[in-house]
Amino acid sequence: MSAEKIPVWNLDDLYTGPDAPQLESDLGRADGLSSTFAETYKGKLAGLTGDVFGRAISEFEEISEILYRAMSYAQLLFRADTGDGERGRFLQTLQERVTDISTKTLFFQLELNRIDDAILEAQLKDPAAAHYAPWIRDVRAFRDHQLSDDLEKMLHEKSVSGRSAWVRLFDETEAAMRFPMDGIDLTMADVLDKMSDKDGKTREAAARALAKGLGHNIRLFSLITNTLAKDKATEDTWRKYPRPVSERNLANQVEDEVVDALVSSVQGSYANLSHRYYKLKAGWFGVDQLNYWDRNAPLPDDDNRHYTWNDARDTVLDAYGAFEPGMATIAKRFFDEKWIDAELRPGKDSGAFSASTVPSVHPYILMNFHGKARDVMTLAHELGHGVHQVLSGPQGVLMADTPLTTAETASVFGEMLTFRSLLNGENDQAKRSILLAGKVEDMLNTVVRQIAFHSFETRVHDERAGGELAPEKLADIWMEVQTESLGPAIRFDDDYRAYWAYIPHFVHTPFYVYAYAFGDCLVNSLYDVFAKGHPGFQEKYLDMLSAGGTRRHRELLSPFGLDASDPGFWCRGLDVVSGFVDELEDIN
Repeated sequence: MSAEKIPVWNLDDLYTGPDAPQLESDLGRADGLSSTFAETYKGKLAGLTGDVFGRAISEFEEISEILYRAMSYAQLLFRADTGDGERGRFLQTLQERVTDISTKTLFFQLELNRIDDAILEAQLKDPAAAHYAPWIRDVRAFRDHQLSDDLEKMLHEKSVSGRSAWVRLFDETEAAMRFPMDGIDLTMADVLDKMSDKDGKTREAAARALAKGLGHNIRLFSLITNTLAKDKATEDTWRKYPRPVSERNLANQVEDEVVDALVSSVQGSYANLSHRYYKLKAGWFGVDQLNYWDRNAPLPDDDNRHYTWNDARDTVLDAYGAFEPGMATIAKRFFDEKWIDAELRPGKDSGAFSASTVPSVHPYILMNFHGKARDVMTLAHELGHGVHQVLSGPQGVLMADTPLTTAETASVFGEMLTFRSLLNGENDQAKRSILLAGKVEDMLNTVVRQIAFHSFETRVHDERAGGELAPEKLADIWMEVQTESLGPAIRFDDDYRAYWAYIPHFVHTPFYVYAYAFGDCLVNSLYDVFAKGHPGFQEKYLDMLSAGGTRRHRELLSPFGLDASDPGFWCRGLDVVSGFVDELEDIN
């Protein structure tokens, strides 16, 4: 693997460097446009004709595009090496400048939310304004939770020295951490990779090293968690959100009862899914209980195949192309045009993501490629996001992005296409079983584990209302939800009590995690429709992705005869996972 060249992205399509003249020019232009925008429209929105109202939104979109592009560049530069102090300072400085500029246009959405429904209805009769109707709908969804203009301005300006600063502290702390193992200091990405090593002693050593490193920093991680939870609770109280998850649900354009139905359905299936599978896996290892570091261990008969980067690329592109050639054509650009950073190096973000940046440029993918089957699936996942983001780009910067729930559709569907391609190409029954078991484990990590994370997060925010939570209390909550979700076939010890601290979603995007389970169950149902020969499926699927954020989940799923508000919808998705476990039980 050392001889193989793993790609590093080229960010020049955004800017050629932190000191690029174009960056400074763009910021100056955005500042000037924002001042003119405020002078032209502040206090006047309700009196605008429909065509002028539409033009105002178009000008706001132009300003947003410039600022998002600048921030995308700074964030990607930072993620590529979060241990670089200069990159951290550049990100913070740029964030402060962008905040100052965007404060000038902050009035626009606040004032839009105060327009009388009848006046807005008349304005939207003009095509220029009607084009932005989905964006207006989503902005006005928050109108009941909007504060006074002065308070909104204060919260906006303080964000860079408040929440954003705590997130940066978390990221820089994790990036700087090293985990000594066999005389080598491993990064977070490396130590997590070794927890799925073929050798059991290596997995245990990695698990102990991770626990020790997290334990040394647990008071800091606890402080960050408590502070951000209190900060969120304070703002939620002012905005009158009934529950900690309510703002996320509103942003995800999904009703509270739909999320509640998802969570309760998954929790009610713990015994039938994770408990049953891990008991089966323990039997394959010849034990009654698996140590927690063996949960993602390769199966005893797994040849632990190493995938080269070219193997991974071809596997995913072939799977995408077999489904719909246009998807493979888009995905291939990510490789050809250096839109992917998969190289392993110190200081790099240990996770994986596809950043949409802005429609006038293109998405960028970050991941860490170790050559394992799970890395192939990660590539398939992130390319699904990337294809989705390219297809939705023509909707414009205000309407291209989708809610987190439906944003996971294309990524998980990409994983399913790749898995099915691998499974269909394997005739050896033992190897098919290994592939199937790997897919079940991925699905359990996506569905069961993420809902357990959601339960942890919910309990932490609820109990934080009564005062700061000690590290021991956070660990107690963590162990309770993990034991409940993973079941009696997994053995935990005290080292595992610190593992809550490395989950970045709790810090970056509160209550993100249920979106993974939402997407997985949705895709299971969607793929079932495809497998049964639904007419015109590919065309409808690409149309769904191209819609970006202009349609809500009911509109997106309707062409396929699916409805996430139907109580049976989640059971249909979970039955796919259960069926895979059934198949493994029958084989063994």
